[in-house]
Amino acid sequence: MKVVANTRTAQGTGASRRLRRAGKLPGVIYGGEGQPVVIELDHNPIYHALRVESFHSSILDLELDGKSEHVLLRAVQWHPFKPLVLHIDFQRVDVNQPVHVKVPVHFLNQENSTAVKLGHAIVSHVLNEIEVSCLPSKLPEFIELDLANLELGQVIHVSQVPMPEGVKPVLHGREDPVVAIAAKPAGGGAAEGETEDAAAKK
Repeated sequence: MKVVANTRTAQGTGASRRLRRAGKLPGVIYGGEGQPVVIELDHNPIYHALRVESFHSSILDLELDGKSEHVLLRAVQWHPFKPLVLHIDFQRVDVNQPVHVKVPVHFLNQENSTAVKLGHAIVSHVLNEIEVSCLPSKLPEFIELDLANLELGQVIHVSQVPMPEGVKPVLHGREDPVVAIAAKPAGGGAAEGETEDAAAKK
């Protein structure tokens, strides 16, 4: 995905406000061997690109003053109530060095799982994205998690999610977060217990 930007000379709150009034978006590029560079971009193309899931987890081709470099989207600041992007950050990428990126999880076959069809469970998606480490060329747009064999009461942790070749989950210390869990609806157990008690009294 391509992003076009220009170097920004004027800085400060007033300059950023004038940029936004002109339909521009202030931002910054940092990381790698280069110095941080403040930039400006056309607001509307970025606004629409941010609605595309893959824009958040892909290596982007950023053209700055006619020269291209690879970057990752790192931070976005939104207006509190207007559909307006206030600021955007990109990080330079070295194609030979691993990157750490949060990648969306796509849950498959949940409705056909044993937990749902036989156990009448509700499947909770505790995490909708997983932080991974890989070379830029191996970075997936998303990770698929097939829940077809999920059983009632089963808990799936990050370490149990199948990863594409060359991709590893980033686990901080002993932490192994829950991604999905299949459980009875709240109150379901109590309702069944009340039914059994009522039957026993008859």
